Amino acid sequence: MMKEQDYARRKLVTKVLVGSLLAFLVLAQVFPMVWIFSYSIKKSGDLFGPELLSFPKEPQWVNYYKAFFDGKIPLYLSNTLKIVVPSVTLGTILPFMLAYACSRMEWKLKGFVWAIVIVGLTIPIHTTLLPNFIWYRTFRLIDTHLGLVISYMAFTMSFNTIVFTGLLAGIPKSMEESAFIDGAGYGVILPQIIAPMAVTGFATVGVQTFLSHWNEFIMANTYLATEAKRTLPFSIILFSGQYVSDYAVQFACMTLVALPPLVLYFVFNKWILAGVTAGAVKG
Repeated sequence: MMKEQDYARRKLVTKVLVGSLLAFLVLAQVFPMVWIFSYSIKKSGDLFGPELLSFPKEPQWVNYYKAFFDGKIPLYLSNTLKIVVPSVTLGTILPFMLAYACSRMEWKLKGFVWAIVIVGLTIPIHTTLLPNFIWYRTFRLIDTHLGLVISYMAFTMSFNTIVFTGLLAGIPKSMEESAFIDGAGYGVILPQIIAPMAVTGFATVGVQTFLSHWNEFIMANTYLATEAKRTLPFSIILFSGQYVSDYAVQFACMTLVALPPLVLYFVFNKWILAGVTAGAVKG
């Protein structure tokens, strides 16, 4: 009887500790978003008060108007979509095909290509900025959206390929073997048999790739020179001056820029978790 009580007590303590830890993690993730929103509806002069988090009695919604139009968000959003849509599309489909080739097919350079995929995870972005800039200048890709699409795809290729490899490892080979016997080729097997079974991987890779490309600033700041080609993160810089900065409008810009990824993440949250879990277990 005492053992059962001790077990129940330990189980309750464990639940309380785990629940407290999860609650702290949720608070740590949500608080910055609430804090940014509270600052975005204040006057710039009110941001330096003693309160860590407070909401004004008269919200300054005009900050969002200024952020949207004076921050050139329609222009920057259009440029961002021109880069993100093709880079996410190709950055999802190509790793899927590469993962299939490396995990389900036998060919001479398979080990060499897989080694390149692994090495690609170890290369930091900063070390490639200057070499890529030289190459892009040679091929006239500086200040073009195509240059960013190539860079974004290159830096997500390795991780996305590994995620797809883990998911494909859990798909029975008998599915495609039956299709081969019936005379189907890879043009039929990949899109009609394998891809539907790896749909959680597409959701996981697609959303994660979108998030990394949407918020990217280092390469965009390096390769884009003209105002007409720049992306959303540049809208925040427009309200930062040498002597005076409109911080409240900057926070409004941050909120507007962060809103689409947040909505996308909440919509595909179950798919992302399913894909990550499947890749971790089956890989």
